Amino acid sequence: MENNKLSGIERQLVLQYLMDGNVPVTLTPISNDKTDDGVKSLNSQIFPVAFKPEKITVEKSGKIYLEIPSENNIVNADTVRVEFYFNRVGLFFISKIDYDKEKIVIYLPEEIDRISDISGILYFEYEGKKELNEKCIPWNENELFERPIWKSIPLENQHLAKSYLEKFVEEGKTQKNIGNGLQLIPICNFITTQENESLEAVQGRKKDMFILYIDHERIVLGIENPIINYIEKSEFGLKLSFSIKESPILSRDIYVTFFINKVYKNDKESRICLDCVYTSVQEEDIRYLYEKATKRLFV
Repeated sequence: MENNKLSGIERQLVLQYLMDGNVPVTLTPISNDKTDDGVKSLNSQIFPVAFKPEKITVEKSGKIYLEIPSENNIVNADTVRVEFYFNRVGLFFISKIDYDKEKIVIYLPEEIDRISDISGILYFEYEGKKELNEKCIPWNENELFERPIWKSIPLENQHLAKSYLEKFVEEGKTQKNIGNGLQLIPICNFITTQENESLEAVQGRKKDMFILYIDHERIVLGIENPIINYIEKSEFGLKLSFSIKESPILSRDIYVTFFINKVYKNDKESRICLDCVYTSVQEEDIRYLYEKATKRLFV
């Protein structure tokens, strides 16, 4: 995995940015404090908490003071994940949490991480107008730009995943459309993942697409509870945005078109995967994606 930590100079830019009062921050507890029955304390449910810029004071030392909202009694958190945007790039760090009268105190560490270096917008064009606009984000259960491996699938799902894999490989041999087949591992991982049965804030709300796999030839998207009937061979456009590792300020946008090569589903059709093959992509973008995916120079 690429090193997504900011350099010392970049940290100073971020510190100055926070000192200038330009950005809200969000705190989420990461402590494992649970009750005896394995359920987190109700006090933890007040998180995450967003703090407006005017409620934040930052010192040159990296010490950050946050005014506690009057409607919240923030307790029982000893370590938090702090998230914010720096010029549209998502950043986060982990900090111990202290209290000073009516303020929370956190500390900007020497190392700051990027939240994710890729996102996408899926669309199709009709008479020159872009429609659909589905947001695509990385799936947090596997690493993009790392060679997929079988052990990334949870052990309890591997038996079912193996049966799907065997089925998909046989279909691929007949249809000759799976390429090197590496994408089948994250596909099997996604469709065998246990459904989240917890209540949502809004029932039936449309969810973002997940990016499961990407290289210089194809991209695989995963969808929970699909509400659109995606048809094989239909063509779409996709805008991909990458944070540039060398700078927290810049990003690189890549535009591709692709057709849906194969639609994979679990038996309940509650999860589907779109295995998509590019139909147009700039040569310099092919090079960029190839080198990110393979860690080798494009020649």
